Amino acid sequence: MNKIIFSVFFIAVLQFSLLAQTESKIEGDVVFRNDDVVFHRIDRHTWVGTGNQMYNESLYLIEGSDSAVLIDAGTAIADLDRIVASITSKPVTLVATHVHPDHTGLSINRFPLIWIHPGDTVNIPWVMADYKGEIRFLKDGQMFNLGDRQLEVVHTPGHTPGSVTFVDAKAGYGFSGDAFGSGNLLLDTDFSTLIASCNKMEAVMQKYNIRQFYPGHFWGDNPETLQRIKDLVTLSNDVLSGKVKGEPINNGYYTFVVRNYGVKINYREQQVK
Repeated sequence: MNKIIFSVFFIAVLQFSLLAQTESKIEGDVVFRNDDVVFHRIDRHTWVGTGNQMYNESLYLIEGSDSAVLIDAGTAIADLDRIVASITSKPVTLVATHVHPDHTGLSINRFPLIWIHPGDTVNIPWVMADYKGEIRFLKDGQMFNLGDRQLEVVHTPGHTPGSVTFVDAKAGYGFSGDAFGSGNLLLDTDFSTLIASCNKMEAVMQKYNIRQFYPGHFWGDNPETLQRIKDLVTLSNDVLSGKVKGEPINNGYYTFVVRNYGVKINYREQQVK
């Protein structure tokens, strides 16, 4: 059964990839490259890794004066722990924006501990069933203190029940995984949940003057801006009000797609609530 679920999800992501594939335009020096992943520097103490198995899945290494955090682990990056250690000498904690195979794939087995949100424990049996390390649970508002740098956990369900966004208020940016879709959202909860998360994140962005979030599938020119988050709310309200109707699709999982305002949402009929 788990293999069937994984296959359906993989087909959905593959179709998403084919529809939205864009040449990588990530700026910044390359600090590591092999057949599995390329790491670019975002700034002096922040790096983005780009995998190549599920539409350029992104992972982020954030370094403070005392320790570092790796946000997501991609799909299947061999020796990921050693790669990360070649970039930073600080002790590294693995955290996940959500539990899906392109973010918590086989690469997590290189780490003895992973933090996830309890809302995504539903996905553990088909994604992380073989993980032998310790699983700890994230809380909304939790802080990761890296020394001179802090990351705040904000629960932003929509893509999955346990999706979270990590906010670096001092830097003015954060890391949102697939919570806001990288321009093409795959919705696994419902529209009302998505709207609530977007409204919550809008307040956070305004409070801390956050200029953008780096998404779970980053190719350089698709950051999650405040305007994109507002556009997701507008499009979601259009669906709930009946103003727009979804276009039928058939990828084995999602059955409708709506697109407007520069964003796109894939969903199933029962999620219109």
